[in-house]
Amino acid sequence: MTRDIWRKSEATKINCKVFGFQAKESPLAHLLLDNLKGIEIGGSLHNPFCLNTINIDFTNESNGYKYEERRLSGGKYLTIDVNASGDKLPFKNETYDFVISSHAIEHFYDPIKTINEWFRVIKKNGYIFMIIPHKERTFDKYKNRTTLNELLERHKNPKPMKVDLSGHFNVWITEDFIKLCQSQNWKIAAILDKDDKVGNGFTFVLQKS
Repeated sequence: MTRDIWRKSEATKINCKVFGFQAKESPLAHLLLDNLKGIEIGGSLHNPFCLNTINIDFTNESNGYKYEERRLSGGKYLTIDVNASGDKLPFKNETYDFVISSHAIEHFYDPIKTINEWFRVIKKNGYIFMIIPHKERTFDKYKNRTTLNELLERHKNPKPMKVDLSGHFNVWITEDFIKLCQSQNWKIAAILDKDDKVGNGFTFVLQKS
């Protein structure tokens, strides 16, 4: 399935011009999510998906990520539509067609809780589209990988919501995330071992049954 989706998406590959610089979009995201309405978690202007989304972020305050976004986007940043924690969204069940994120899920202490929350707000057959940093292609290269047992333990013994702004709570390679999905019986609709945007992560698309 993944190979077929990628072959089709190659034909739709485009770049979008944002404030004078070229930002590569995700062909796979366009293939699956065009003409749908969704939520982006922690969106950024310099790395846009150019889909019909509202942007969710836990804070309007300046931080290192906002500074970098402005630096790469000519002093501008993506408007935050709703302030909310990514693992506690202020929306009714089955409200949106998809949730999309790039380099976000690794910042959540309990990614199982977070992804289950994303499943809650999407409609039946909706998608969760994630680009996730790959340990070997980011500054996480020299860190230990996060084990499945560790994730299950965090979920079993929850703590107050944490977002790690200084680094990543979770460090994965593609195979690690497959095991996580299998443990939770999450339906995998597509995988790219190298994401089709920046290329330093991997892509997982989950689908709500």
